[in-house]
Amino acid sequence: MRNRRIWLVLTVVLCLISAGWLGAQTPANQPSEPALTEEQMKEFLLHANVTASRHTSVGITSPWRLTLSDGKITHDAIFQSIDERKSSMQLADGRTELNFVDSYHYNIAGYELGKLLGLGDVIPVYVGREWNKQQGALGWWVTVKMDEGTRLKQKLEPPNPDAWNKQMFNLRVFDQLIYDTDANLTNFLVTADWKLWRVDFSRAFRLNQDLQSAKDLPMVGRDLLAKLEVLKRDEVLANTKPHLTNSEVAAVMVRRDKLVAHFKQLVAQQGESKVLF
Repeated sequence: MRNRRIWLVLTVVLCLISAGWLGAQTPANQPSEPALTEEQMKEFLLHANVTASRHTSVGITSPWRLTLSDGKITHDAIFQSIDERKSSMQLADGRTELNFVDSYHYNIAGYELGKLLGLGDVIPVYVGREWNKQQGALGWWVTVKMDEGTRLKQKLEPPNPDAWNKQMFNLRVFDQLIYDTDANLTNFLVTADWKLWRVDFSRAFRLNQDLQSAKDLPMVGRDLLAKLEVLKRDEVLANTKPHLTNSEVAAVMVRRDKLVAHFKQLVAQQGESKVLF
């Protein structure tokens, strides 16, 4: 009888293992992220062959999702070639914007500026590349669980609200630095471990010198504020060339000054512990 019970238990365990209930449950078709450095990602994006392409379902500029392979690694990327410039543009919400620009150049500039500010781990790599006889920005495809719009619609709460809010506060600061007029919720991507990624800056880098909404900036990371304080116009110009004009870089620096002044004022009024993290 004892041997029969042992045999039954072993049979059940083997069935569970074969059904995938014990051990790792990663789907067989779920690709793992290749462990590449930033420079290796750039090289891959610049030189890997495009093996498949399809339009994405998100985004008003209708970007492409490309599958790339160098013979060893296969990974997806997003390609955006829009470069539209108009003296005035009536937007979907009825507003009219003067000196309207919607350009792939800003994706590359956003990535380069983010690196200067220590935000390279929340903005994917973007490079300039030609595909299908079009010049555009090619960005590393980040494997995510959802975007911020989906999270809010489904009323999903992050497991660590404090860590989540700190991520969002820093990204808000960056959005106001680059003056993104289309920082919609689909551009905030959420991974399975609740890390935020910020993508698509094609309607950023306006010439406006004011902050969009200082009231939306209650806190900032100490490291980000320190890097803002020492940011130099010449290094921004050098790292974003030829994607930003002198005037666009000048506007970034004016907004930088206002961001630093804003947080210094908040610290004076509320104390460091309430403003800096």
